[in-house]
Amino acid sequence: MNLIKPFAGLLLLFSLSLPAHALSLNEAMSALGDAKASGQLGEMPNGYLGVVKSGGQAEEIAKQINAARRAEYQKLAQQNGIQLSDVETIAGQKALDKTPPGQYIQLQGQWRRK
Repeated sequence: MNLIKPFAGLLLLFSLSLPAHALSLNEAMSALGDAKASGQLGEMPNGYLGVVKSGGQAEEIAKQINAARRAEYQKLAQQNGIQLSDVETIAGQKALDKTPPGQYIQLQGQWRRK
């Protein structure tokens, strides 16, 4: 019984510290260039980032950036009275076009170096 209190306190401390390890949007945006240049992340035709090679913080970076993109796409769709999927398609094409050579894009479901 005496071990339960210290263990519970340690567990509580650990659980409170977990969210601190998640990347903020600013951190994800700062790390995006390196993640794309190293081939971990790529642009998809649906306007979102995809994980090309898992590792490091690739999934967390994609998650943060995609959430921000989705919020922006929803706002644009609502402002312009169009479907979210239309905004995603337009943004996806722009992202594919702007991707520099050597980085990954997804075409027909396959990752390819541009």
